[in-house]
Amino acid sequence: MENLASLFVLLFLAITFLQSGYDKYTDWNGNLSWLTEHFSGTIFANKVPLALKTVLVFEILAGILCVVGMIEMSISGGTTFGKYGACLSCVTLLMLLFGQRIAKDYDGARTIVIYFIPAIMGVYWLS
Repeated sequence: MENLASLFVLLFLAITFLQSGYDKYTDWNGNLSWLTEHFSGTIFANKVPLALKTVLVFEILAGILCVVGMIEMSISGGTTFGKYGACLSCVTLLMLLFGQRIAKDYDGARTIVIYFIPAIMGVYWLS
């Protein structure tokens, strides 16, 4: 049963990060514009394009690792890639949380916690 729960968590994380990464890639200018305004007056004010690229790469890698982890679990029962995907998901969410706190967007920061809970459960179950 733990494997089934782990598969669902990996699927949740894969959907979350692949969709978010896809959105950032296909609507780069819209995201960049919104985030530039969101982080104006913070230490990230002049670093938004680099930060957005960094988050995009982390999201895509986390999503891909979660998909590969689901395949690995289904074929061999292994958890290596799933564990890496869940760990990278946690790191990505912590980066997003840090950004929201710096921007003083406390509602946005609270929302990230909702995603962090299943991610950290995945790390625990897959370790």
